[in-house]
Amino acid sequence: MKIHGDFNKEKLRKIISKFIGPIYQRPPLRSSVKRAIRVRKIYNIEILEIDGRRVLMKINCESGTYIRKLCYDIGDVLGPGAHMEELRRTKVGHFTEEKSVTMYNVLDAYKIWEEERKEKFIRKVLLPVEYAIKNVPKIFIKDSAINALYHGASLAIPGIIGVETNINVGNMVALLSIRGELIGIGYALMTSNDMVSENRGLAVKPTAILI
Repeated sequence: MKIHGDFNKEKLRKIISKFIGPIYQRPPLRSSVKRAIRVRKIYNIEILEIDGRRVLMKINCESGTYIRKLCYDIGDVLGPGAHMEELRRTKVGHFTEEKSVTMYNVLDAYKIWEEERKEKFIRKVLLPVEYAIKNVPKIFIKDSAINALYHGASLAIPGIIGVETNINVGNMVALLSIRGELIGIGYALMTSNDMVSENRGLAVKPTAILI
């Protein structure tokens, strides 16, 4: 973040601390979503370095937070104004920068697999799709229910063979086969307790099915 004028460092720290928690944001003019007021949560803001009018911060925030707007708002409250000069995303969910690979790594691993049929390197750079839903509550379904999902049906209770706990209505859930293969994702229409105790009813509304 670059501040547009001189400022007091302690005042800046106090102002930044007030932005931790739920904040209101309106997406900027150049954005892909509707410019309506919405709430996003800032979990933590750590000032790593202050060099003149430049402030290096590490921010842990909810998905969909506009950091450019956050910098603008901090500068507005501070007084001189501010803008985001550079942004680096270091983590998304359980995907971290340390575990990332370059496209050159992927290309080299593919070439080795293509020419020598050795899977060792390509398995290091290509993760199974199930890794993406590592932290998403899971519901295991019968093979007989998979075909119905492929044809656009919602998941009914008779098609379920296993449910992880603490699923609430509206939660995103992952649908897996009995072999642990990702079939799709959707939103729970009932709690995990109801899925286990009830004999009938729709349990999940799918939003994406992998074919």
